[in-house]
Amino acid sequence: MIFAQRINEIVELLGNPNVVAKKAGVTASSVFRWLRGESDPSRTNLIRLADAANVNIAWLATGQGEKFKNTQESDKSNNQVIKSAVDVSGKFVDIDDFVFIPEYDMKTALSYEFISNDDDPVLTLAFRRNWVIDFLHANPRDLSVITVKGDSMANLLFDGDKLLINHSKNQPATGLFVLRIGDELIVKRTQLLPDDKLSVKSENKAYDPFTINLKDLENKIEIIGRVEWFCRQI
Repeated sequence: MIFAQRINEIVELLGNPNVVAKKAGVTASSVFRWLRGESDPSRTNLIRLADAANVNIAWLATGQGEKFKNTQESDKSNNQVIKSAVDVSGKFVDIDDFVFIPEYDMKTALSYEFISNDDDPVLTLAFRRNWVIDFLHANPRDLSVITVKGDSMANLLFDGDKLLINHSKNQPATGLFVLRIGDELIVKRTQLLPDDKLSVKSENKAYDPFTINLKDLENKIEIIGRVEWFCRQI
């Protein structure tokens, strides 16, 4: 069993990556990196994870030996996740029908806000699990929510709109994408062009379109993800 799979078991035990982060005293972005196999936790964080989930550190580190410290404690860990809640009318709702997507706090950067991946989410938005998986065809762990700032996409997206971003779709493509250029996060329409070029356009005609040489992506430009959905207050 690879290490990322054992991290996934920790997430399933405690509920979601954000709960794991809070209980273990680490950042949510670190938990997501461990889940994707992009990095491994330090020895200190490995101990924190094992203690938070009440599992043996030897099992967590190597996959060998007993998973839980003892049966009673494992039962307690499994029961930490609340499986039901009530709606405003008092009717029971099975929270397993939902996934909880984090919205991250961001620093102001010109027309849009800049995601700080090391910060804990400030809000969590609930989405129907079957909608995310069957309609968006997305892994819930690849999603996050950000908030539009500015008017460059006016007539399509307005200041204050909330965007659902799929971070797994982070390769140059035609569509509506979030890009990071320097310290600025921008939402634009993109179009693949011949000769390794990417056209970047705003909905607001007051903002000039421009073209990116895709060879510059490695150092200067990052594609954060594709916009899958948005909402706004009427």
